[in-house]
Amino acid sequence: MALDGIFLRHIKTELESILTDARVSQVYLPNRDELIINLRTFDGNKRLLISTRADSPRVGITEYSVENPDKPPMFCMLLRKRLTSAKLIAIRQPDLERMLFFDFDCVNELGDKVKLSLAVEIMGKHSNIVLIDENGIIIDALKRVDLTLSSKRLVLPSLIYEMPPSQDKLSIEKEDTDNLINAIEHNPETSLSKAILNTLTGVSPIVCRELSYISTGETDTDKDLMSQREWQNLKDALDKLKTEVVSPSDYAVTLKYTQGKLFDFSFMPVNQYENSVKKTEFQSFCKALDAFYHTRESLERMRMKSHTLSKLVSNHIERLARKISVQKVELEKCKDREILRQKADLIGANMHLIKKGAPYADVINFYDENASTIRIALDVTKTPQQNAQKYYKDYAKAKTADKMLRVQIETAQEELSYLETVADEISRAENEQDLSSIRQELISEGYLKENKSEKNNRKPKALKPDFREFETSDGFKVLVGRNNRQNDLLTLKTANKNDLWFHTKDIPGSHTVILTDGKEITEQAILEAAQIAAYFSKAKDSSQVPVDYTLIKRVNKPQGAKPGKVIYTEQKTVYVTPKDFDEN
Repeated sequence: MALDGIFLRHIKTELESILTDARVSQVYLPNRDELIINLRTFDGNKRLLISTRADSPRVGITEYSVENPDKPPMFCMLLRKRLTSAKLIAIRQPDLERMLFFDFDCVNELGDKVKLSLAVEIMGKHSNIVLIDENGIIIDALKRVDLTLSSKRLVLPSLIYEMPPSQDKLSIEKEDTDNLINAIEHNPETSLSKAILNTLTGVSPIVCRELSYISTGETDTDKDLMSQREWQNLKDALDKLKTEVVSPSDYAVTLKYTQGKLFDFSFMPVNQYENSVKKTEFQSFCKALDAFYHTRESLERMRMKSHTLSKLVSNHIERLARKISVQKVELEKCKDREILRQKADLIGANMHLIKKGAPYADVINFYDENASTIRIALDVTKTPQQNAQKYYKDYAKAKTADKMLRVQIETAQEELSYLETVADEISRAENEQDLSSIRQELISEGYLKENKSEKNNRKPKALKPDFREFETSDGFKVLVGRNNRQNDLLTLKTANKNDLWFHTKDIPGSHTVILTDGKEITEQAILEAAQIAAYFSKAKDSSQVPVDYTLIKRVNKPQGAKPGKVIYTEQKTVYVTPKDFDEN
């Protein structure tokens, strides 16, 4: 995946048509790798995004806003000082290199008109943004490059700006097609797609593979084995590509695997993957790029947030499991407390036979049917009476500990069950909003501390939650909670007392409700709702999953219970295989 020179040419052409003669209204640097320039155009305000992130360098108009820091960085302050109210007069691209120059008419502090250029270099981890004066002198750069970073090309204030070194490849825009074919044919690389990549400037690997696929039907063909017809196919494809460079179409496409992960984009139709990918077509190159990276970065943010929450919850689960294990061992010890009481009774009954200072006492155990002799250990520093009192005291402590441990274990197990439901919700979260809701729940339950930005951006609770909504084949509406808070709201506030409630039996999952609307529920609706409940549970990949169902009026929440925790009665159980239904 790469923003190649030809795609960048299309971006340039599109930006020229939209931004030429626009004026800079504001400049932001939301993070160390991204620059946002707001421009006033005849068609309204536009937001120009320039990213130098190593994994996603790009330039284009974006429709998505980002949060800006309270204190802008120095480079941002410099650009605001130099470019605010400046007019964008031209956008240049040297040949098909992966860089653009944005030329501005500006007014300096003395009121004189000057020309400044913003050089945008799209070069992976070496991507950069450089502000240059009309004499080609560097004013400053987003990323300064000194001798510790490069001995060949310095990017520092007051130095003459030098373009990144050329790769010495042939330009499809300038070279004759026969010359290109000859150069590809004589390239030392045997793979056709790699030979094209090594020969032509401005093309990404996906374009090279597509040219190979168009020519030979394969993406990794040995060019030494190509037929004359296949070489002619390549020549025709290069002629078409040359036309595309000179007269860009309005076609762009993003690609994602059938599993749902976006992985590439292109300015030309891509058929090399056949039916293994899903294509989304755009009539704007900026919109294609914006959609691609916004979706990909959103998924990456979601992955990171999910990992953070999962780790937090997992740590709490492990800690609770260890705590319960220790408490159960202690509880097991308390089971012997009756022996302590019996020993105290036996000492009391035989006190006249026990001498002070004796290490033990052998007495008749009248609690034993056979009246056997039992040896009782004694504290030599205590009297027989004090030893008896000690055993009674230990018995009382064990009895109290037994009661406390049972309560503590029950409480810990309830908390463990709750956290397991949260872990399940995190694993099934579909977007950042789902994860944010779970995070807020964990904050309210005391597992997380609210950060400063969350305190400052508190919003009123939504009046209408976005439950998952489905419809059974016979027309009944089915609602499913997305998290524990929604589960409570769905079951306790939204559903009618005669609606039917579903939940996987003893398995973490979402509350699921069939809205009856006064109608008699069919067996088919019950089956499908149970399949939905099983799908939105920890057992979604299992079969024969037990799902309980009962009327809403039979479902209650214990006082003080954790979010999502309910008790229910008069339930029936159905065994189903989870099924993913189309959401309304």
